[in-house]
This record gives sequence, C-alpha cells and structure tokens, in this order.
Amino acid sequence: MERLQQHWYRVSPLHLLLYPLSLIFRLLAALRRGMFRFGLLASVKLPVPVIVIGNITVGGTGKTPLTLWLAQQLIAAGWQPAIISRGYRSEGDTSARAVRKDDSANQVGDEPLLMARRALCPVWIGRDRPAAALALLHAHPECDVIISDDGLQHYRLQRDVEIAVIDGIRRFGNGMLLPAGPLREPVSRLLEVDAVVINGGSPDTEDGVLMSLHGTQFRNLLDPTQTRSAADFDGLHVHAIAGIGHPDRFFRHLQQLGLQPDTHAFPDHHRYTGEEITPQHADAILMTEKDAVKCAAFATNKHWVLQVEAQVAPPLFNLITEKLSHGR
Repeated sequence: MERLQQHWYRVSPLHLLLYPLSLIFRLLAALRRGMFRFGLLASVKLPVPVIVIGNITVGGTGKTPLTLWLAQQLIAAGWQPAIISRGYRSEGDTSARAVRKDDSANQVGDEPLLMARRALCPVWIGRDRPAAALALLHAHPECDVIISDDGLQHYRLQRDVEIAVIDGIRRFGNGMLLPAGPLREPVSRLLEVDAVVINGGSPDTEDGVLMSLHGTQFRNLLDPTQTRSAADFDGLHVHAIAGIGHPDRFFRHLQQLGLQPDTHAFPDHHRYTGEEITPQHADAILMTEKDAVKCAAFATNKHWVLQVEAQVAPPLFNLITEKLSHGR
C-alpha cells in the first residue's frame, strides 16, 4: 500500500494500468452517495447539529488539529461540543464507546486517544457513527453539537456543516480516484461543502481558508513537566520519527525551528516497537503527539514530543457559528 501511495504523487505508467479501476470506483462512489441523497439508503438525523470534518484524499491532511481547534472555539463561544471518530485501526470492541485517557492506542486508535487526552470534551468512537453519536448524547445530554472527525464520506450521518481539509503541499496528487490516485471523491465534491480549509497553503490562496500548525515547545514523553525549546538540542545528535499521513510536514516544521535531525518516516498509524523509536547513538528523539500516544510504554528520557496547535483564519468560525445559530 505504501508503494502504491508513492505513485499517487508523481507521473507513473501505473496510473494507466489502474485508471479503469479508478473509473469503476468513481461510479460506485457516486451511486452510493446518490442513494443516500435520494433516500434509497437510510440516514440518521441527530437531535443536535453535526459538523463533519473530512477530506477527499486518502491520508492525513490535518483533520485532527482542526477538530481540536474547533472544539476549543465552540467551548469559548458557549457551546458544549463532543467528538466522534471511527477509531481507525482500533482492536477493541467495534461498538460505540467512550475514549478514556488511560486507554491504549491499540484499543481506541491513536487520533481519538490524542483528542481524549487533550480533555476538551467527550470523545467517543464506533464504526457506526450515528450509533456512537447517539450513545454519546445519552451519556452526555448536556452536549449540544457533535464534531465528526474524518466523516465526510460517512453519509449515514446527516450533517449541518461540512468542512473539507486539503493538504496545501500535496493537494490532490495526480488528480485520480482510488486506486490510481489518492482521491476518495472527485475534486468537484469540494463545490458542495460549506468550507474548504487548506493546511499549509500559500498566504495568497483564494480557494479556501488558510490553516497552519504551530508549536515550539517539546515535552518529555516520560515526564511531561520537563520542557525544551529547539535551542536546547544544540550540539546533540537528534533524530525525528513520524508515522503520520505526511511525515515530511513534521520534518519541515523541525527544520523551521532550526533543527536538522536524522529523519525516520513510518506509515500512517504505524505501531512501533521499542527498537524503532530508539535509534542507536541518538541523544534525543523527537516525535509528534500522535506518535507519542503509542510509544509511552517503551519510551526513555530521550524521547520528546512536539505538540502543535492549529491556527485558522477567522472566516471559518464565523461561517460555522452562523450556520449553527440558524439551527438553534
């Protein structure tokens, strides 16, 4: 799968071989969506507004940081949000359940665990997202808005606001649908969402709301009370690991902080071993928050975590609150 993804972002003869399958995938995706749109397949309307954050490409685009940012903004504006997620690659029960801070990433998935440990609001997972949302609302009747993390194509759950996140660097790769390219749906799908957010785009972009990820402080994975800045790693042999959708984004962030680490990229949602996260002769190992929730069990005092926060242009939250206010 990893080798196939590499072909999605460059010109390759493999595209021509897979193009007929891509056309079939496009037809099936359109048929499925049409069946929900015209009521041939049942969808669920929740008693509270639903905001869906997703993308039209395979792989990470920054949905989780945007979800956390939105939860913070809603809380500050007087809402009581909650988050639902599928819990990708979780090994536990697939039925709806709350994500607890002491869960393992294997049980609930790395991204839901990351969000739960931020302790902003309730986080629940379940492959059946409407069921997960209803169970959450039963347990937390005070919640008045649901944020669905990575649910753009989950049409069984009706939504009041759709937000699509685009990787500002990789964009849409070769522009083809699966399996010839990275697209889950055609680019034209973006014309139907309420907002397009571009993560890491050019400041003069005109086709979406600009988002960027910011973080300068590293905390020790074993002892979070210990913090360091990039300058504190001067003169040390530093390594960086990343098992996220776009590892180079993390590595570039470190370079912008003035660091030049040896880099080790892993597949998205990779399950690490102790040897993988502790390269020989390393004085310090830097990692993302998403990787950290999977590595605490075999971390040492050499492991440091960079927590990032999304910064989003104001028009996005103004649009969201306007649509939510109409539904109140």
